[in-house]
Amino acid sequence: MTAPTPDLSTLRGLHLPTGGNNAMQPEMVAALALGFSLALLVGLIRLVRARRGASVRRAALRELALAQNLEPDARRVAQARLLRRVVRTLKGEAAAGARGAAWATTLDTTFATDFFRSGPGRIFADDLYRRPKTVDPMANDPAAIDTGLGRLLSQIRA
Repeated sequence: MTAPTPDLSTLRGLHLPTGGNNAMQPEMVAALALGFSLALLVGLIRLVRARRGASVRRAALRELALAQNLEPDARRVAQARLLRRVVRTLKGEAAAGARGAAWATTLDTTFATDFFRSGPGRIFADDLYRRPKTVDPMANDPAAIDTGLGRLLSQIRA
C-alpha cells in the first residue's frame, strides 16, 4: 500500500505572519534593543578591565622607576612593598599575606615565572629579612633584580 500523494493545491502561498502589516513588531524591536544593550555592556566591561590593567601596570612601572633613585637597601624595601601592593591588587588580600617560600610561589604564579623561587628575585622571599652579610652576593645582583622586575611589571595583564 502506498500512501496517497498530498494535493499541493490546498497549500497557502507565502505570507507574513498575522499582524505582519508592520515590519517593526514590538517583540522584534525589544529583542534587538536587548541584544544591542547586552553587546554594549560587554564592550564596556572589557574596556574597563583593559584600562584597569593598563593603569596598574603604569602605576607599578612608575613606582619602580622612583625606587631606582633610592639607596640599595631602601630600594629593595620599596620594591618589596610594590610587589605586595601589586599582588594585593591582582590576587587579593589573602595572596598578599603570604610569607617566605609561599610568598615566592605566590609571586611566581602571579607573574607566571620562576624569577622569585630560583632567580634573582629570591631576595624578596627570604633574603630580604636576612642580615646583609649572610646573603649570597651573587644572588643580590641589583641590575638583574631591577631588570627582572621591570620586565615582569611591564607584562601585567589584569
